[in-house]
Amino acid sequence: MSKPPLTLYLAAPRGFCAGVDRAIKIVEMALDKWGAPVYVRHEIVHNKFVVDGLRDKGAVFVEELSECPDDRPVIFSAHGVPKSVPAAAAAREMIYVDATCPLVSKVHIEAQRHADNGLQMIMIGHEGHPETVGTMGQLPEGDVLLVETPHDVAGVVVRDPERLAYVTQTTLSVDDTADVVAALQARFPGIVGPHKEDICYATTNRQEAVKAMAPKCDAMLVVGAPNSSNSKRLVEVGARAGCKYSQLVQRASDIDWRSLEGIRSIGITAGASAPEVLINEVIDAFSAHYEVTQEVVETAVENVEFKVPRVLREPA
Repeated sequence: MSKPPLTLYLAAPRGFCAGVDRAIKIVEMALDKWGAPVYVRHEIVHNKFVVDGLRDKGAVFVEELSECPDDRPVIFSAHGVPKSVPAAAAAREMIYVDATCPLVSKVHIEAQRHADNGLQMIMIGHEGHPETVGTMGQLPEGDVLLVETPHDVAGVVVRDPERLAYVTQTTLSVDDTADVVAALQARFPGIVGPHKEDICYATTNRQEAVKAMAPKCDAMLVVGAPNSSNSKRLVEVGARAGCKYSQLVQRASDIDWRSLEGIRSIGITAGASAPEVLINEVIDAFSAHYEVTQEVVETAVENVEFKVPRVLREPA
């Protein structure tokens, strides 16, 4: 029996970004330098496949620094940590390596600079997300106010409406964030924004590729983790850009074939912490079910690379 034809659109860019690449490399290099176990505070990146692979090599994942022994190295995840965490590690004389993405660190520095200039900070982000917790934790408790939606802006109570600045989580939806910024600017005309967009290049590029691909597709799958902010935003962007069926899958075994019956085209992309091997697994699954014609929808070429911390480039 012949397989039905299917056009498979592959978004480019997709998958790993430079910050994720660097964070994974940091864990691998730390294991090479100091041997196992190396402790990692919070999932290094939000992807079970990646975390399991590093765990097999000797990484031990914990949620809090208090779970780590003093005499083993600890790595802080790509999402960033509150200032209190490296301070506690230093007080315990631990070896620690910060794998915070440089684009998240940029937001941390920005928040500190505004605070030093006497401005109160408003952060646009998702409550409880490790990146939001890390950014808000750059300043004393209560100094950063969190808003998630334009609706939240109306209720925010500030010290001085004339002395405000905002920062954002790096993995938000570009369009949603623009709505929140507009609400902030309408209520606080003097609010100071980032010198350059906080939403990172990789988040923006992956969303742009989805916007270009979605109108061509009967369905769209985003390979990514359920706790990955940037992956969930890709699902929403796809649905909003005209693809009725837009879903998140962790890997090929999660594909719901029954709901895809009768499709003639599928769009595939992946969040910034999803490895290419999982994307290929999904493509192979479609090739087993359909006669696939593959087309790449490319909207940008990425050649960003971040150096690993110096401590890892020096011999043990």
